[in-house]
Amino acid sequence: MNPVHVNQYKPQIAVIDDDVAVCDSLDLLFETRNWPVKTFSSAELFLEEGHPENYSCLIVDVRMSGMSGLALFARLKEDFAYMPPLIFLTGHGDVPMAVNAVKEGAADFLEKPCDHHKLLAKVEACLARDAEVRASRTHQDSVLTRLEELTPRERQVLREILAGKLNKQVADRLDISIKTVEVHRARIFTKMRVHSAMELAAMLKDIPLESWCPHP
Repeated sequence: MNPVHVNQYKPQIAVIDDDVAVCDSLDLLFETRNWPVKTFSSAELFLEEGHPENYSCLIVDVRMSGMSGLALFARLKEDFAYMPPLIFLTGHGDVPMAVNAVKEGAADFLEKPCDHHKLLAKVEACLARDAEVRASRTHQDSVLTRLEELTPRERQVLREILAGKLNKQVADRLDISIKTVEVHRARIFTKMRVHSAMELAAMLKDIPLESWCPHP
């Protein structure tokens, strides 16, 4: 499974449609908002590039020669750690399939020919959502990097701190002195860049700690 290339990320839209006229039309439309766009005439060409996670929003036709938009959607979900918001463009007969795709995680769908104002609004929402997800991932990566700096003993003390234990309770639990607990606590706060146990708990609320902070 490929990692998310956060550092290489530049906001960009990918249009994947085997209708050249549609690609050209959307390219011009998005240029009115100064949104960088790259078009692909097939799902296969898009996959050949190898980095779908470097896009902020994908606009995908449901029916294309070769791999369909739905097959591409399934492939992206299976093979990549992060898939940007995806909007399907569909013909009238494909609406039930598009509705099901939304239930499976697609951002939305629009029938062809689509209303440009509606499409712009949906893309704008997708760009905002993508930016939010990437900011969260960047923050999480930063937190994980800080956790890696902790020693095994500091991680044990961290678990006890998160459980709300007082220094004496931590000392008894780990069979160390209160002074040693105080030293570990201070070092944990410094390495994690926090000033209190409450701030530490808030930072780690979405991080699975089992592999980082083993039970003593």
